[in-house]
Amino acid sequence: MGDSLRQRLDVLERTQNEDGGWGYFPGKATWMEPTVYAVLALDGQRSLGPLERAWELIASWQLPDGSWRPCMAVEGPGTWVTALGVHLCCWRGEFGQPFRRAVKWLLNTQGREGSWVLRAIAKLQPGGADNDLSQTGWPWLRGASSWIEPTTQTILALRKAAARYSGVEARVRDAEGFILSRRCADGGWNYGSRRALGIDLPSYPETTALALLGLQARQAELGFSAAEYLQWVLENKARTRMGRAWLSIALRNLGGRAPVPKGDADDDVFLAALEALAHPDGNHAVFRVTAESVVCE
Repeated sequence: MGDSLRQRLDVLERTQNEDGGWGYFPGKATWMEPTVYAVLALDGQRSLGPLERAWELIASWQLPDGSWRPCMAVEGPGTWVTALGVHLCCWRGEFGQPFRRAVKWLLNTQGREGSWVLRAIAKLQPGGADNDLSQTGWPWLRGASSWIEPTTQTILALRKAAARYSGVEARVRDAEGFILSRRCADGGWNYGSRRALGIDLPSYPETTALALLGLQARQAELGFSAAEYLQWVLENKARTRMGRAWLSIALRNLGGRAPVPKGDADDDVFLAALEALAHPDGNHAVFRVTAESVVCE
C-alpha cells in the first residue's frame, strides 16, 4: 500500500464520529453520503469494527417506505441516497425486506420529465424541446427533474441488486438511455441538461466520469472509446480533486489507466474517501457493473 492511500485511509479512521458515521468534515454531523463512501473505501483495508458500527447506524435511518434519509436531522421524505443504501446492502449481502423495500422505492421513482403533461408541453415548444424527454432517470428528491449523479448511482445499485430482485432491467435501460440523450455538444456531460433556453451547456469532468460509469453496460453503443475520452478529459480539463477522483474511478473500471492521487490528504472526509477509492490499490471495483451484472461484488 502506498503512502497516498495510507494517508487517506488514516483520515477516514480518525474522523469517524461517535455514532459510527462520517460527516463531510471532521467533527461535523454524520451524513449518509460520506459514510457510505468511507465504508466502501475502508472495506478490506482496515479493521471490520468501524464498518459494522457504520452499518448499524445507516440501517437505522431507513424509512418505512424503503427509502433512506440523508442524515439523522432529516425525518423524511427519503432521497437519492436510497441508491447508496441499496449499494451498501449488496456489499453487506443484506437481501431481506429492507433491501427489497428500497429497490421497490427506487423502481417507483422517476424524474418529473416522465410526466405526460411535461412531455406534451415539450412537443409544442417552437424548435422542439432542449432535451429528449422520452426517457427518464432519477432525481435528487421525488418530484424534481432527473440529474446525472443520482441516475448513475441508482443504475449502479440496481445492476448490483439484479441478482436478488427481478424486473429491474427495463427501468435501468431506460435510465441509461436518459444519460445517452443528455450528452453535451462538447462531448461530455453537464450535471443535468445538455441545453437550456436554446443554449448548449458545457460539460464537467466529474459529471462526465459519472455518466460513463453509469453507461458501463452500454459501451458498445457509444461509438467511441469511453476510456480514451476520459483519459483526454483527465489530461486536459480536470482542475479539481473531485473531478480527478471521479475520472480515475471511472477510468479504472472502464479499462483505462489513471495516476495515483497527488498531494497529502487533508480533512475533507468526502474527498479522502473518493481518492482512496480512486487509488490503484483502492476499492474502485465496487463501482464496476456490466450488462451481465447479476452477482453483487
